[in-house]
Amino acid sequence: MTDEDAQALRRENDYLKRRNAQLQDDVTSLGGQVLRMQQELERLNGRRGLGAPDPLSGGQ
Repeated sequence: MTDEDAQALRRENDYLKRRNAQLQDDVTSLGGQVLRMQQELERLNGRRGLGAPDPLSGGQ
């Protein structure tokens, strides 16, 4: 392996490490967004349940 090959591998390795860190940050951010959306959905479903009964539900 030549010095040029070793330098190219080091550059690629550095790039991949940075890219991996970015992707991990993205996954963490998306996980937080998913959690917030789940909480919002639960909140909206809970609010809907407190409204007037659905006349089509057949709850007689």
